[in-house]
Parts: sequence; C-alpha cells; structure tokens
Amino acid sequence: MKLSKLVLYIAVTGMTLTGLSSCKKYLDFIPDNVPTIDNAFAMRTEAEKYLFTCYSYLPATGSPTGNVAFAGGDEWSLIYPFVPSATQPPAYNIALGLQNVVTPYMNSWDGENGSKSYFQALRDCNIFLDNIAKVPDMESSEKSRWIAEVKFLKAYYHFMLLRAYGPIPLVKKNLEIESSTEATKVYREPIDTCFNYIVQLLDEAKEFLPDQVSNPAGELGRITKPILLAMKAKILVYAASPLFNGNQDYGTFMDNRKIPYFNPQKDDNKWRKAADACKEAVDACTGIGLQLYVYNPGVTNNTISARQKIEMSIRNAVCEKWNSELIWANTNSLVSDLQTFSIPRGLDPTYSDNTSPKGQLAPPLRIVENFYSKNGLPISEDRTYPYSNRYNLRTAVAAENVDLETGYITAVLNFDREPRYYANLGFDGGKWYGQGKYDEKGTILTVKAKKGQPASQQVQFAFSTTGYWVKKYVHFQDVIGSSSTMTYIYYSWPEFRLADLYLLYAEALNEVNGPTSETLGWINQVRTRAGIPTVEDAWTNYSNNPGKFQTKDGLRTIIHQERSNEMAFEGQRFWDLRRWKEAPQVYNGPIAGWDITQGTEAAYYRVKTIYFQTFSLKDYFWPIKDKNLTVNRNLVQNPGW
Repeated sequence: MKLSKLVLYIAVTGMTLTGLSSCKKYLDFIPDNVPTIDNAFAMRTEAEKYLFTCYSYLPATGSPTGNVAFAGGDEWSLIYPFVPSATQPPAYNIALGLQNVVTPYMNSWDGENGSKSYFQALRDCNIFLDNIAKVPDMESSEKSRWIAEVKFLKAYYHFMLLRAYGPIPLVKKNLEIESSTEATKVYREPIDTCFNYIVQLLDEAKEFLPDQVSNPAGELGRITKPILLAMKAKILVYAASPLFNGNQDYGTFMDNRKIPYFNPQKDDNKWRKAADACKEAVDACTGIGLQLYVYNPGVTNNTISARQKIEMSIRNAVCEKWNSELIWANTNSLVSDLQTFSIPRGLDPTYSDNTSPKGQLAPPLRIVENFYSKNGLPISEDRTYPYSNRYNLRTAVAAENVDLETGYITAVLNFDREPRYYANLGFDGGKWYGQGKYDEKGTILTVKAKKGQPASQQVQFAFSTTGYWVKKYVHFQDVIGSSSTMTYIYYSWPEFRLADLYLLYAEALNEVNGPTSETLGWINQVRTRAGIPTVEDAWTNYSNNPGKFQTKDGLRTIIHQERSNEMAFEGQRFWDLRRWKEAPQVYNGPIAGWDITQGTEAAYYRVKTIYFQTFSLKDYFWPIKDKNLTVNRNLVQNPGW
C-alpha cells in the first residue's frame, strides 16, 4: 500500500475509524520500494497527477446511476422496480422510500452503495494543499492557481455532504498520524458554521483563478473564477432557503454538548448576501461573453421553423458542447447512458429492429402537467386552457405539425403547451426532431407508443412505463443505424448554466425586494428564450389569478415553477424541493402515466398509477450509517432515523 494511501486512511476525521491501532503498525517501517508523499510532490508532473486526483471525486452527474437527483426524485420513473429480474440503481430506493440506516443508499459519507466518498476526497485535497509548496519546478503563480482550484473542490465536496446530511464535521486539516483515538471522535458542526467555512474557502480562492482557461484543448472543465462565483451564489441561496434558514422543525436537533445544529430564527440578511453573490456571478459570467444559448441552424445547414429553432435552443442549451450558456461542464461525466435510455425504441421505422435505444427514462404525469400552457402559465391557472378535459382525446391538425403528427389522435394534454414541453418530452403522436431527420415538411420522426406500435413494450427492458420520454438529454445529431449501430454526439454534463444562475438571482431578489422590475427582468430573459410571454403579460392577459405576480408570495410560487420547467431533468428539482421545504406536499402522491399496455386511443389514454411516492421530515437528510455512530459516539443521527 502506498504511503499516500496510508495517510489517506489514517489521517481521518473520525467518521469511521475502526482498527486504528492496527493501521499504526504499518508505519513502524517504510519499505524502500513504497513511494512517499514527498515523491508525489517532487516535480510538477507528479503534483499535477495529484491535482487530477482531487478532481476525480467529482460525481458522475450525467449518469442515470451516478446522480441521486435523477433516480432518487420524481422527474422520471424507470422500469426497474416493475421488472423483478432487473437491478435497481441505488438512488431509486430513495424514491421508493426505502432509505435505511444499516446500508444507506447513495452513502457519500462512506463512499458506498452508489456514491463516492467525499470525506476521502477532502482528505486528498488536504494532502495536496499541505504539500504543493514543496514542488520545485513550478512558478508561484501556477501554484496559487492550483491551490485555488483545490480549495474550490474542497468547498464543493463539503457542500455536497452538507446538502445530503445537513450539519457535518468540517475537514479543515487532516489529523496527525499520532492523534489519539479520542481526537478522531469529531463532532458535526452547526449548519451556519458549515456554510460559513465553505464560503470562506471560496473567498480565499477566487482571486487566484483565471476568468477563462487559456488552453481550451487541455483545460476545459478546470475551475475558473466565474465557476467559483456561480457556485458561491448557489451555495448562499441554499443557506438562505427555508430548509437551512430558520427551520423550526430542527429546533431541538443538537449534539451531546447541547450545541444546536440549526438556528430556528430566520435571518433575512442571508437573502441579501445571496443576491449580492448572484449579482457578482452574473457580472463575471456575462463579462466573459456568456449569454443564453440560441440555436444557429446554419451550423448544420438546416432550414427550420421559428418554433423549432426555439425548441432547439432549449435542447441544445444542455446538449451542445461548450455552448455560450455553459458556466461549468463536468468533464468527469460524459453523457452517454442518459441518451441511450431516453431514445424510444423503434423511433425510426426504417431501423425498427435496432436494439441500441432503450427508452427507459419515463417522466410521470406529475412532471408532464407541470410544464406551462402555450401562454406561459400553469395549465390549471390558464383560463383559456381546457384543464378539466386534459385527458380527453384530440386530433392534430396541419397547423400543429411542428410538434404533432397531422391526423394523429392523442391526449388534449399534449396540445397547446409551451415550447419547453416539446423540447423536453417525447410522447405518443409527438414529433422528434433529429436522429438524421431534419425536413420539417415531412420526414421528422414521430413517436408511436400504443400497444403494437414501435415504441411500445416490445421487449422486457426497453420501454417507457408512463408513455413519455426525456427528449432533452438527446443530441439532435444522434443517428440510429441498422442492426444495433448508433452514432452519438457525446457532451460533458452541464453542471451549471446561465439560466440556472438567472433564476437563482431572481429568487434572491424577490426575497429581498419583492416583485420589482429587476426581479421580473431576470425571469423574463429565460422565458423569452423559451418562447413564452413575460410574467406580466402571461398573468395579466390569460390567468384566472392576474395579480399573482404582484406579491412576494405569488412571485415566489411562479419562480419555483419556472425553475422546475427550465431546469427540468437536470437534477435541480430534487434539491430545490428540499431546500424550499416543499417536498412532502409535492412527493406524497401517485407516480402515474398512461395505460401503456393498451392498443386503442380510448384505452391507452387512461391514467394509471405506477406506485405511490412518500416523503416525510426524516427524508430531508440522509441517515448516517449506524456503524459510524457506534464508532464515534459524538456523532448524532439525523432526526427521524
């Protein structure tokens, strides 16, 4: 075992220290052929490897199994729970209410059951920070940049733990090898202390990071100042949100020293800090030329309608590599399986026998109905939308052929929706622009999903349980071929994009100042790119509650739904519902879709419950593994577990 790994496992913070005395015996001697920490920092090339080790713990957020916010939430259902022979992604057990204290799912505390270990990541970051000064063949400016990158990563890994567990032990320094057993029995810190330390690390790092990487070919994905400032803004928005700010549900949650973990008194100044941080981040991002992405059809020499251009702008803000909106792309997570699992089987009838598309990611009706009407309103609030008849049938006409096949009978729910609906979702009778078909006059592909049709349940593991598919993940230039061939355009997962930041800024401004023109302006930029009216126009002219946007509470509700629609399927809703403390009222209910086993329109378009989702107070934070509490009696379990 390398000494660096010995230090990594021995210089721990006391979360899972078992067998400490036996580990110390390894240090009684160091064999001549075992590299030491000094070797790892003896020259720049070796130190760079350690830098990339610190980056290697970034989660696979563009993977169906690596991102807990995908399978663990409610944005899409999988076939796995309903096919006994299939292996479930660990996070899906969280969605099903099966989290536990013995072998917790997505256990990032210990790096088990579907997750990487962020405490191990923090120890590696500390080893890097403690030793980078030793490297002889580096300029001090480069050392400062690398230190800043690792401080960012250290802040980020702390935040990932905090977001999942609430109060956590802070790994400011690795413990010395000679530390006593008692010293390893660390405490969790109050939530405000955790946030303050994370922000402190970011503040220490920001001045030493470049605005942009100077070598895009070799450095894309490395941390820059705009990335850091955007993450600081998001972290401060979390700190100001109800789960962490004045949460009286945790008023009695404290450690064995009687130190409370949460302050039950709301601090409105946290929203001001968040708004200021968002402003700084927006200025930094726009200062280097970032802007909301708009699709340029000239790239592929395709002539498309204005409507399809809007929808392509929405899709490609995620799928287009290094586009103008991208603040941070996670190069540790290349998007492949998300695309494979999103494309309906039999989408291209020419190659209906192609087994590559799996079509398993299935948005439930809860998410489908969350998207706006064409007027930019919740469908239950649009007085022109036939909400009570949304499950009835309707035939598409020629004027609707950009999004629906002319003459096809489908649900009223699929008509007269905002462009994000059609950019994000595939459905029975819906057009699917791409896959080598770009001629809007007749060759655009159509999803056909009723029993016996190409996208229906033809085989055990390649169908949608709800009758909907996630189109948003799929690059339009992917091409289905003959047999099992498939050409994919891979892209790094968009960890942070500008629309996300704009909506965070609007949220913070609303909490500080209410529905001002500035607050509405940031929302409206996102809505304009999405092809819907401004907040003011939509609610004034079409809503059954026209004054809703004129109050702080009303606009808060609007912003929350705007985030859910704009950031749909990007892993934000899972965490947003938690930080807003809205998860129980949203999650507790049926996950439903159409009756996909039926072959006629009347039978297919009946709502069918797949399973019931549950959420209670204890589910806001992950449980700490029972074994850890036995080893370290200073750790206190999260409420409810």
